[in-house]
Order: sequence, then structure tokens, then C-alpha cells
Amino acid sequence: MFIIALILFVGGVFLVGISFSLAPFQALVFILGILAVAAALALPIHLTRRS
Repeated sequence: MFIIALILFVGGVFLVGISFSLAPFQALVFILGILAVAAALALPIHLTRRS
């Protein structure tokens, strides 16, 4: 699960970074990057069980 969160986080940071060079879809790619980072942070918080 943490591997998936790490992949989502790195992918989201990559999408945010590359969005500034994509003129036609700049806002869409930026928002997808932010959503991917938010999902990467939310997955471990919501899916780990408290002992």
C-alpha cells in the first residue's frame, strides 16, 4: 500500500511539474497532479488500522 502511495505521490509531483509546459491542458494536468498527491497522502491515513 505504501508503494502505491509513493508512486501516486511521485506521479503527482511529476504532473504538477510538467503541467507548466503543456499549454492546452495546463489546468487539467495541474489539478490531476494535486489530486494524485492528495490521494497519496490520504491512502495510508485511511487504510492503516490503529492498534
